[in-house]
Amino acid sequence: MKRISVEPAWIFKDESGSRLDPQLFLLISAIHEQGKLTLAAKQVGISYRHSWNILRHWAGFFGCELVHLQKGRGASLTPLGEKLLWAQQRLIARLEPQLKSFASEINLEIQRSLDGVKPLLNIYASFGYAVELLPNFTQNYQLNLQYKEVEEALVALNRGQCDVAGFHLPVELRDAKYLTRYLRHLRPRAHKVIRFIPRRMGLMVKATNPKQIFSLQDMVDCEVQFINREPASGTRLLFEELLQRQDLPVESINGFDDVEYTHSAIAAYVAAGMADVGFGVEAAAKKFSLHFIPMTTEHYLFVCNNKTLQQESMQRFLAEISSVDFYSSVETLAGYTPDQCGEVINVEDL
Repeated sequence: MKRISVEPAWIFKDESGSRLDPQLFLLISAIHEQGKLTLAAKQVGISYRHSWNILRHWAGFFGCELVHLQKGRGASLTPLGEKLLWAQQRLIARLEPQLKSFASEINLEIQRSLDGVKPLLNIYASFGYAVELLPNFTQNYQLNLQYKEVEEALVALNRGQCDVAGFHLPVELRDAKYLTRYLRHLRPRAHKVIRFIPRRMGLMVKATNPKQIFSLQDMVDCEVQFINREPASGTRLLFEELLQRQDLPVESINGFDDVEYTHSAIAAYVAAGMADVGFGVEAAAKKFSLHFIPMTTEHYLFVCNNKTLQQESMQRFLAEISSVDFYSSVETLAGYTPDQCGEVINVEDL
């Protein structure tokens, strides 16, 4: 089945109205990965001559080189080239949940018009790497996956606006105070919980760890710049709980009020050198070649009404997430473990 994706595109204009091909971003990303223009051009699927022309035109547009080319030493990005690359990475990471939610709506309408009516499952869940895999496992049912904050998803479930809501609980910190915000929405007689994915959470720093950050205590330094998640996110609440348990006031963290909106956006922010440290999942650190300091583990879970378990779409969903193919996909994600995925338990078992 064909599936539409929605991605942001950059358009640069100067005073005269000249516009340049945004293919540059693919090229500088490949140069960053490969370290050679010949290999980068091959990765993008263009000739060496064309790649050279792209770089020359963009250098003229900005009045500054974007790539250093040295015989025998390959190619490397200039400071401007790096800023453009990380700006694109941050933009994609920040907008990803909204764009993928919108794409899910479009694909749902396309499926309805082309394939006829199939069993439909509406899932509201916070954005994550394992959750992002779900649209690839929709055998004989339709999935409308909308990315929402945890509490927003749980409220929507109780209002009948979705079939399944995603939330996450810390494995080692089951007495965390913030959990009452989630658990108050669960009804033991009306709801069932579905195990999904445990994931490692921790600090992300540059690969060389220049500020020598190994613990939360190391962040209490005016020279260390932090980038945080938005106040409503579960990751933010978990981080605040960890600080509280070590008697570290939020005021001691430089940049505590500076926020980004996804794990990838946090990692991109640190990779770009705009902050020294962020907090999130290990998979985000690996994606952006950062060093990861594990802090704790949390279990991503789903909750649904009892009657939803009998729906055909739900039965197919449970079969998909407990399949060998889904397990194999999850195992490619750093810090994720497909343990008991798809198992249905009672709310009391939490």
